[in-house]
Amino acid sequence: MNSILVPTPCSRSIVSKLTTTSLSRFPRSVISQSRPWRTYTTAIRSDFASYFFHNDKWEGSSGSRGGVERSGPRQLAHASTIVTESAESLPNFRETAILTPKRLLSIYSQLAKTRLTILVVLTATSGVALSPLPTTLPILLSTALGTALCSASANALNQIQEVPYDAQMARTRQRPLVRRAISPLHATGFALATGIAGPALLLTMTNPLTAAIGVANIGLYAGLYTYLKRKSVLNTWVGAVVGGLPPLMGWAACGGKLLPTSDYPVNCFLPPFLSETSPDVSLIDNSLGAFSLFMLLYSWQFPHFNSLSHLVRASYAQAGYKMLSILSPKKNALVSLRHTLLLVPICSILVPLSGLTTWAFALTSFAPNLLWVRSATAFWRTCGEEQARALFHTSLWYLPLILALMMVHKQGVDWADWSNREVVEETSDGRQGENRSLKA
Repeated sequence: MNSILVPTPCSRSIVSKLTTTSLSRFPRSVISQSRPWRTYTTAIRSDFASYFFHNDKWEGSSGSRGGVERSGPRQLAHASTIVTESAESLPNFRETAILTPKRLLSIYSQLAKTRLTILVVLTATSGVALSPLPTTLPILLSTALGTALCSASANALNQIQEVPYDAQMARTRQRPLVRRAISPLHATGFALATGIAGPALLLTMTNPLTAAIGVANIGLYAGLYTYLKRKSVLNTWVGAVVGGLPPLMGWAACGGKLLPTSDYPVNCFLPPFLSETSPDVSLIDNSLGAFSLFMLLYSWQFPHFNSLSHLVRASYAQAGYKMLSILSPKKNALVSLRHTLLLVPICSILVPLSGLTTWAFALTSFAPNLLWVRSATAFWRTCGEEQARALFHTSLWYLPLILALMMVHKQGVDWADWSNREVVEETSDGRQGENRSLKA
């Protein structure tokens, strides 16, 4: 036992765990004050912690005061009165629901993040649709299904690693692994099955390059991106790369090249008023088209995610994620504005220059780009939640609209001539039927 002196002012009491050697740390002015001193005696009891780890020390009886029987010689100096309850009054644990096929399918869709996977499949199929190379329906369907399986695997692996952190955020507390609707082993089996089936399907039905991009997408999202979320704000840039890969999968599935070679050099398609010859459609298959699709999706990720990150920054802070919206909301809004402005020359110059679309796309895409720049500017000026929500909602309709406009203005496709051909074919078929009936 050690006896120490601690000053106790009248207005408050100071409780301190000090030893006699640490008393010298008090300032001389405090020690010299003429205040009453109390002597505290500290005693270290070896049996104190045992009351919290051994339930047999807290046996209740009806004859004891308050329903608790003291444990003989082992008594706490300041023990609180404990009221025990009988086992019958305790609430029963809720039994785990049986995994019926319908409930299991719902859990799998949550592990795969269905809405995010649908967006990934949409961007991958846009790469197939915008490719100048001929394709078939099996290739289109195989690319969509293989990309969906890769996305499901990446999302499931991400949730397996983030269970402790998802439990701390209100927006993710109802995920299957957090509420233990499925075991981690079961979720890992689902992730491995989809992670193997997706690249295998792409390898079988398309080509090795498409399968390799699918594997890289799983590794970047479930590996590097998930790791960096608690380490550095660079996770957003890695996530943007992950979002830019699916259209390259669609482009590669048709046999397109991603890098320039001597056989496939970079070809630029100038505006009609700067070029005397009509564009050669056979030259569209060059790496500049793939780069245009990547940059479109890469830059779109920042205003889309940064605005969402600003809205849920409190949850991200609870889980300990290193997001720019937490560390510097102003820079977070500035990055959103920067990439929104970058999308203007991407749509107005880079995409038509690559030959993916005609130069009319530069005019029709200017209006949605102008609206998005206006929304991003408002978010940058105020950093308010209302402006962030408006920017996020704008991003949801911006990308499908831009991809649809790219299809309308696709180089080498004349939709008016295509519709006229259909009318002519229907008319000719009708005339042949009439002639046959007259001959009969």
